Amino acid sequence: EMCIRDSIEEALNAANAIGDDRLQRQGRGMVVPDSFTHGSSAQRMRWFKTGFESGSPASCDTFKAQTL
Repeated sequence: EMCIRDSIEEALNAANAIGDDRLQRQGRGMVVPDSFTHGSSAQRMRWFKTGFESGSPASCDTFKAQTL
């Protein structure tokens, strides 16, 4: 269980690190949400958690989601 917990934490850290908001802040020094193409750090982390907790890829269908 410790190994799984560590793996989940690593995956969440990766999702956080590659969010459009974080990459823009690092690269441009500012964030422009209207230009996001792959989601914010928070969105990426939330969708990872949703998929992991449900165990179903269908639960991660962002095209059918009411909110991202």
